[in-house]
Amino acid sequence: MSILLAALLGLVQGVTEFLPVSSSGHLSIIQNIFNVDYVETDHLLFDVLLHIGTVISVIFAYKKELKIMLTDCADVLTGKTAATEDGGRLRPTVRDLILILTATVPLLFVLPFSGRIEELFYNTPFISFALIITGCLLFACGKLTEGRKNFRTATVVDAFLVGISQAIAVIPGLSRSASTITVGIACGFKKSYAVQFSFLLSIPAVLGSAFITLIKALANGFEWANLPAYIIGMAVSTVAGFFSIQLLRKNIKMTNFNSFAYYCWGIAVISLILSFIF
Repeated sequence: MSILLAALLGLVQGVTEFLPVSSSGHLSIIQNIFNVDYVETDHLLFDVLLHIGTVISVIFAYKKELKIMLTDCADVLTGKTAATEDGGRLRPTVRDLILILTATVPLLFVLPFSGRIEELFYNTPFISFALIITGCLLFACGKLTEGRKNFRTATVVDAFLVGISQAIAVIPGLSRSASTITVGIACGFKKSYAVQFSFLLSIPAVLGSAFITLIKALANGFEWANLPAYIIGMAVSTVAGFFSIQLLRKNIKMTNFNSFAYYCWGIAVISLILSFIF
């Protein structure tokens, strides 16, 4: 793989992982239509590195929130501080961690189907159809009324419902962020909290997936000569992902999800046409 191609795919991953347009769908479409030669061989390791790159970008973007959350939870576990505040309510940081872990649980039920799901990455017409569904989700999201729930008032049931949407969104072409943000707002989340929760939820989800996929990649073997290009791709995905997160965070109030819906529908039609040409 050339460094230029690796950088291009890293850029696509970084930009589309957090914008609600399906990063897996975009990567698969590019690879399938242009017959990227690594698709059939050692693509697993490269995909793992690209996703790790975007996890790093989340950690950098939310480093303050994550530091407070992990420090507070560590203090609670070691007995330095109480798990509850005055009034008997759980500390907000502890509640946030519990909500994130709860939302991660539904992914466990997807594991038995991972082989079949992986096959869908090579089916461009299917991915095009999934992008159409993503567009419909985003269009519906634009019609929803923003709620008031945040890390203090969101419930375990809310988190589990968001987690179910994340589990379904492992299907290529279905956007993880579009699914989780839409369901979060439907559960009454503030739009800013729905976005934050979606991004933080990606950390255990992507790391867990990366660990499993890394084992498969190492078992299948890969070309060590491609490793420099892979690292470049990961670095680009990290930088692009960081700026994508900042863009969405700063403009969340002005974000028009209908625009993303139209984009997904347009890409779906174009990719479907190209799949028959190429």
